[in-house]
Amino acid sequence: MKVVVSIGGSVLAPDLGAERIREHAAVIEQLVEDGCTVGAVVGGGTVARDYIGTARDLGANEMKLDEIGIDVTRLNARLLISALGEEATPSPPEDYEAAGAALKRGDVCVMGGVAPAQTTDAVGAALAEYVNADLLVYATSVPGVFSDDPNETDDATKYGELSAAELVDVIAGIEMNAGSSAPVDLLAAKVIQRSGMRTVVLDGTEPERILDAVKYGDHEGTDVIPEGADDEPTYWADGEL
Repeated sequence: MKVVVSIGGSVLAPDLGAERIREHAAVIEQLVEDGCTVGAVVGGGTVARDYIGTARDLGANEMKLDEIGIDVTRLNARLLISALGEEATPSPPEDYEAAGAALKRGDVCVMGGVAPAQTTDAVGAALAEYVNADLLVYATSVPGVFSDDPNETDDATKYGELSAAELVDVIAGIEMNAGSSAPVDLLAAKVIQRSGMRTVVLDGTEPERILDAVKYGDHEGTDVIPEGADDEPTYWADGEL
């Protein structure tokens, strides 16, 4: 089974503590031990936002701010690479061709950002599409996809299951509200839709949840099911990776 895990920077390293990074690395190592080919994409989180905010105050334009954000995501990726040791690529691949080659060699590929104006949400979806992954998992700081920003709306509904088209509609609605945040951005949702990628959005603050979702389909997040796919993926139903 080939899986891509997109880990938010605030999930992996909210305070640059080593223990949480080790826990996420241990989950990836377990998946590899169980026979998975694993690609990971790491976001920038609070550290990136702090750098971007300071650079904006200093007069940097949006393109330069994006580049700073990319630099931070790659630093976070290097932290995860350090925890994984020899199982991982020695540095974050900077394009999908290099990432795909690493996975073909059997390495764990850990990426950060790739290009300005593209979030790591979109990088995760694009990598999953590029390597024809069986599953894409978004490990976020919220427990799934909601009808509205749950931080802003008390009665926001959490979806247990969505089609890819429904995901695009939901995310587009959330992103239209100024100041709102979605667990997956709109570009990522559109890539998921066109690729037919089986996707799970879950709360990844406890790394074991990622393992349970990949190995057993056991999670309390949101399943994004491709058009025409069975509700239950065969690799979960058979208990095999």
